[in-house]
Formats: sequence, C-alpha cells, structure tokens
Amino acid sequence: MKHFLTIISCLAFFNMNSQNEPISAFLEKWNNSKAYLIDIAKAMPEEAYSFKPTEREMTFAQQLLHIKENMDWLSTSYFSLEKYQNSKDINVYTKAEIIAMLAISFNNVALKVSKASKKDLSKKVDFFAGPKTKLQILNLLQDHVTHHRGQIIVYLNLKDVAPPKYVGW
Repeated sequence: MKHFLTIISCLAFFNMNSQNEPISAFLEKWNNSKAYLIDIAKAMPEEAYSFKPTEREMTFAQQLLHIKENMDWLSTSYFSLEKYQNSKDINVYTKAEIIAMLAISFNNVALKVSKASKKDLSKKVDFFAGPKTKLQILNLLQDHVTHHRGQIIVYLNLKDVAPPKYVGW
C-alpha cells in the first residue's frame, strides 16, 4: 500500500507539473476551445450562416472564417518556417466545409505549437503591434478565438439558438 501511495503521489506531481508547462497548458485549453467553437458552429442552422446583427459586422460564416484565417496566419508566421500566404478567399462555403476547415486549422496550430520548446516561447518576434514573445503570440491565438467566439454566441442568441454549454479548462 505504501508503494502504491508513493506511485500515485509521483504521478500526481508529474501531472500537475506538466500542467504548469506553457505549451502543454496551451494545448489542453486549445483542444477545449476547438471543441467549444465547433459546437457553436454546429448549433447555428446553415441558413443563418449569412446572418449578421448589423451592417458593419461580419456574418456568422465570415466570423468563423476570420477566426480560421487568424489561426493560420499566427501559427504559420510564428511557429513554423513556412511563409504565410493570405488566402484572400472569397468563396462561399457550406456549414460542413467551414466546420471542417476550422477543425483542420485548430489541429495545425496544435501541431505547430507542440513542436516548440519552452525556450522558444521567450524568443522575441516582430509583430505589427511591436516586438512580442512567442508566448504572447500563444496568448493572442487563444484570445482572438475567444473574442470572436463571444461575438458569435450573441449571434446564436439573436437567432434564438441556445449556445452549447461552455467548455472551459
């Protein structure tokens, strides 16, 4: 029994310690963010993907595509050696296509970030708002998703669609 408790204590320590690592903590939250945004995208009826509350706002579909494009830009520009190409895509996509594109972008971000080291996160990079660390870029990735997800939750409510239950940490 004594050995069993020692093993459990060690496992708990290593698990708690891994949660304090910025990359593993980000990836855990990122996967929850992905699940929550995709649930929101699924909740909106396809015919309401063209809905926008006011003339100056993006449609529901445009919001989702904007989130996707930002994820692609930040992860490619700051967590890979690839050169980012802005898609300038004006195609109209179905609900299913947009959801699939979001899932791919979330997965690509996770893959690129998982290859970074803890040391990489302290590196300064050029950013349009001034020099930032890669850790700040990670925070921006999540913050941007959260910002626009909050907006589209309002869209759901305006269309009398109950938003999915929040998925936090």
